[in-house]
Amino acid sequence: MHSPVLVLNQNYEPLNVCTLRRAVVLVFNRKAEVLESGEGTVRSATMDLEAPSVIRLHRFIRRPRVRVKLTRREIFARDGYICQYCGEFGGDLTVDHVVPRSRGGQHTWDNVVTACRPCNHRKGGKTLQEARLRLFRDPREPSAGRYYVIERRVRQPYASGWLPFLPGLEASALQFVPNGSSD
Repeated sequence: MHSPVLVLNQNYEPLNVCTLRRAVVLVFNRKAEVLESGEGTVRSATMDLEAPSVIRLHRFIRRPRVRVKLTRREIFARDGYICQYCGEFGGDLTVDHVVPRSRGGQHTWDNVVTACRPCNHRKGGKTLQEARLRLFRDPREPSAGRYYVIERRVRQPYASGWLPFLPGLEASALQFVPNGSSD
């Protein structure tokens, strides 16, 4: 009952990912229709329903602007896993505040960058001028991609039936595993 189900808006735009249980409730209450069935069936005392894999809502939902969450993983991805002070790729990376928090700097997209441990240690609680460091790129908030919400919600394999409803998305982006395969 916790397997992921792709939820499409009335215009077939990918909207969200919900649990199988939530999808069954939406279908049962006639708020959504099943477009693709997954594996297995959901049984109740009065009926059997094929487990949905993709559902479409009957009413259009206005989607607010999606913002990328400020996490270590997203900061590293925005900066390309490159230290913004020396340009070292990968290695032992940390998150550094351009204006130190001890000096009133905030934990916002415009004030955090990826830094390697030596550069972060060198900078410490100093400003860029005091530490004699320069940024390769000024930090800014990244824009959320078309499938950002869906990519964040899926942590396990999903049904191959999703691919026609996600144009332009590579199967590997969502840890795609074809039905029946455990590789």
